[in-house]
Amino acid sequence: MTDTQQNNYQADDQIIEQTRHHMANETSQSLSIATTIDEMHAQFSHLYKLSRDQPINDWATRAEQLDNLELMLSERQDSLAQAISADFGYRSESETQFAELFPSFTGISHARKYGKKWMKPRRASISALYMPAHNEIQPQPLGVVGIMVPWNYPLFLAVGPIIDALTAGNRVMVKMSEAAPKFAQSFAEAVARYFSQDMVCVVLGEVDIAQEFSKLPFDHLLYTGSTAVGKKVMAAAAPNLTPVTLELGGKSPVIVLNGANLESAVNRVMMGKTLNAGQTCIAPDYVLVQRKEHEAFIRLAKEWMDKHYPNIADNPDYSRIINNQQFKRVKGYLDQLPGEDVHLLTDAEPNIDTRLMPPIIVSEPNDDSEVMQNEIFAPVLPLVHYDTLEDAIDYVNARPRPLALYVFGDDQNEIEQVRSHTVSGGLCINEVILHVVQHDLPFGGVGHSGTGAYHGQAGFERLSHMKPIFVQNKLNGMNLLLPPYGGFFKKAMGIMLK
Repeated sequence: MTDTQQNNYQADDQIIEQTRHHMANETSQSLSIATTIDEMHAQFSHLYKLSRDQPINDWATRAEQLDNLELMLSERQDSLAQAISADFGYRSESETQFAELFPSFTGISHARKYGKKWMKPRRASISALYMPAHNEIQPQPLGVVGIMVPWNYPLFLAVGPIIDALTAGNRVMVKMSEAAPKFAQSFAEAVARYFSQDMVCVVLGEVDIAQEFSKLPFDHLLYTGSTAVGKKVMAAAAPNLTPVTLELGGKSPVIVLNGANLESAVNRVMMGKTLNAGQTCIAPDYVLVQRKEHEAFIRLAKEWMDKHYPNIADNPDYSRIINNQQFKRVKGYLDQLPGEDVHLLTDAEPNIDTRLMPPIIVSEPNDDSEVMQNEIFAPVLPLVHYDTLEDAIDYVNARPRPLALYVFGDDQNEIEQVRSHTVSGGLCINEVILHVVQHDLPFGGVGHSGTGAYHGQAGFERLSHMKPIFVQNKLNGMNLLLPPYGGFFKKAMGIMLK
């Protein structure tokens, strides 16, 4: 940034601060109005121009935005959690703290600790043939990043990408999910109070706005949601050659190895399947277990529910299905199955009036049943039998590559067999879900479960241009290789081409 640009930026800061105070006095009602297409295009044009005129190349500005984000979450965490709960009909505040607020705060802390280091130019190795020149890689902001947020974890799946985008020096536009309107409104109001619209702005609206949002010529577009919609987002981005990161879903399997501690496996699988009532893209979708363990698995699951979610219909720790449409979809899956294959793990029945979907195990469903064809996204857990580990691996590999794969057991040879003979977005050994909150691990899918990865340094690099730079030394021999090509050139080529 030149001195003139820096002075202009500081002058703009005064205007930005005045605007922020003005927006802080606006009513939340004004923010609940959907963004129009014209307004959205104007917001994008404003951010795009700023990204070209005033690229954010200094760490101080980036760190300030992370501080603003942390302050926003700290001061608004209660109201944001209440808005999420209102959208779900009820969601445990403890779950929001554990699964959304905590990883958001630790993500900010991680970025603030390492971001300054990540943005520095770094040396790259160079062949001895080109010395004494040297190579560098210089991370640069892409410009304007678009983020499309799903409804199931609307806070963490907005804040996580925002952290990476801001750390990389980008400006951000966020399209909130229309399926979680109360949270969308609350989040938009919070962003307007804590950020200048020169840095972060929120877009509200229905599917038509989302469709237009995905057509904007962002420098990068990150979408989290279903595979079906992900295909549409990629198609909409293609005419602009907008690079995309797609965090999708699919069916994340569990393999319980022969001889595994079944009680421990059930404990972790049920935790992952009941969190947010199973509405998690990396929730265990089905379990591959040996036939001899089938009845014990169901018994242990019932005991686990009695211990962790007693009186589930009134239990304040258990969440609801987001809306009637999703509830009816899952209930439809169950209604197609033989009654003797459906095992309730509690005394409660599915209740559309309260959108309570209690955990249910399904025994050995047919492969062509909807519960096995579609991502369940609810606390319904199919048990699928296998005879040999090779059979289990073949079963996983015959299907689209999952976003997550979970394996339980102590036999290191068999664990290694699963590691080396399967491909998945992520892998957990004797655990579920927790890989998503490891800021030193990239998170993303592969194939139908997504493209690209982010979180931590991987997210910083995903949302940066990692510019290669070749620096020639004043003393070099390149002139010796210029035409007319004589004897020296031929000798040199003869050596290098051997």
